[in-house]
Amino acid sequence: MEFKLLGPVQAGSHDCEVIISGSKISTVLASLLLARERLVGSDRMSYLLWGAQPPATRSAQIYTYISRLRKALGHDVQVERKGSGYLLRMNGSRLDVVEFEELCRTGQAELARGDYASSAESLRRALGLWRGPALTNVTSYLEDAERPRLDELRNAAHESRIEADLGLGRHRSLIPELTALVSEYPTREKLRSQLMIALYRCDRQSEAIDMFHAARRYLADELGVAPGDTLNNTYLAVLRGNVDLLMPAPSAS
Repeated sequence: MEFKLLGPVQAGSHDCEVIISGSKISTVLASLLLARERLVGSDRMSYLLWGAQPPATRSAQIYTYISRLRKALGHDVQVERKGSGYLLRMNGSRLDVVEFEELCRTGQAELARGDYASSAESLRRALGLWRGPALTNVTSYLEDAERPRLDELRNAAHESRIEADLGLGRHRSLIPELTALVSEYPTREKLRSQLMIALYRCDRQSEAIDMFHAARRYLADELGVAPGDTLNNTYLAVLRGNVDLLMPAPSAS
């Protein structure tokens, strides 16, 4: 059985999709999968389904959702009742979140030892598991509880993949991507720093400096803060012409 949460919640077995109908059953399945074979208490499940104002029949409704889920999933996995909660036995099934995290750890380790080609490949494979925003067909309560963590992991993986590509001398091809990402995530200083480095390496130093000042104005106007060390250090490196101290220059562009 294969489960997917990095996009709409999906389940499939032997190239056949399992029909998981409705946001409530998708929420029950996703909450059990995210627990990684640990118990999800009834109170927790209730909150993820209905928030702070559950119906009086919440226990009966949860039982019904679990029964429907068991029927849909068949015998490949087991949904067990334990005390006041439920857990899902994976039985060797695949979960895209787990694969994503494992590829990210591998990619980060490769990046730390300077193996940029392997790191870029591992992180590109990790990001390729995403099919859009995570958990798009669950309740807003589960989405609010879990999506920010997943989004942060995705953003961090994206930044690390770009760092690996910078290490491989791909700065020219990165500029359009980084420009779009800075527009989408204007408070992520790492992305702005990476764009400054890419611009500098393309002999566009003045644009790199302009990028810093635009970031400084944005952070002051929107958040009332000054740039952090990452942006400040990149700015000083651009001014002094020693960007390669931040990241060794690649052998080829």
